[in-house]
Amino acid sequence: MQRGHPPDVLQRFEALKIWQRGDERAPHKPLLVLLALGLYSRGVREVPFNQYESKLNELLREFGPWRRTLYPEMPFLRLQSDDVWRVAAHGSGGLLASNAALTKTQLRTIDATGRFSDDVQRAFDRNPQAIDAVARMMLDAHFPDSMHEDILAAVGLTLDAPQTGRTRRSPDFRDHVLRAYQYRCALCNLDMRIGNRTIGLEAAHIKWFQFDGPDVVENGIALCCLHHKLFDIGAFTLGDERRVLVSEEAHGTDQFDHILLRHHGNALNAPVRAEHHPSSRFVAWHRAEVFRGRPRPL
Repeated sequence: MQRGHPPDVLQRFEALKIWQRGDERAPHKPLLVLLALGLYSRGVREVPFNQYESKLNELLREFGPWRRTLYPEMPFLRLQSDDVWRVAAHGSGGLLASNAALTKTQLRTIDATGRFSDDVQRAFDRNPQAIDAVARMMLDAHFPDSMHEDILAAVGLTLDAPQTGRTRRSPDFRDHVLRAYQYRCALCNLDMRIGNRTIGLEAAHIKWFQFDGPDVVENGIALCCLHHKLFDIGAFTLGDERRVLVSEEAHGTDQFDHILLRHHGNALNAPVRAEHHPSSRFVAWHRAEVFRGRPRPL
């Protein structure tokens, strides 16, 4: 923890209890925290479920795993168990239990309102930089870097310069992945350089670093910055034999066809060495937890 930040409050956010079942993603609480932080930074202390349910649903649809059913009521109530959040019925002095089995309809009926706990609010008011620290903690722990700016824009939060000392991926991961793919985007073959410097080419994790995806070449793909972002948000994934599968949820005009759709059904460029090909177990995680919806027909 950085000096000047209230350590107990930051430790509580760091220790958020996230629903777990294998490697499934469940970013519901982090997205609610980020939404509430954005509101708090703009002077909004109370978060009525009626007013912000649709916004939380939007965040879950955009940045969570593809699910037919969304459950915004779950983080709204369950975040209380982490001792950073309180929920009460409108006009009631009593708090709702974090394990209360209330439906969305019931939360609307009682006009349930959430807010950060009193000591968290005091910590934020004493040291506004703590808001940035918590936001960065949520982003770094649950989302790849390529999604951070989009999430911050969606919740209306602007952060100061990045903190140093964060736990990051291996510094060799990018070099090893780019070398394996001969310094070209595996999708569009971009290989731009200025002098000896490679421009616009990145090493994408197939299974995210935030979900213990290892820094090994078979968990990486060399992609240009645009295709990296499209991969991380689930616009496309891989099928058998590295076949590119574009989501039915992704759409656009002529540029969409040129940038992404024309690759649908084609094989992703392969690394030179067979042992560096994308691992089927990492690809299976990406299809289950990141890819949005169903692939277009081949």
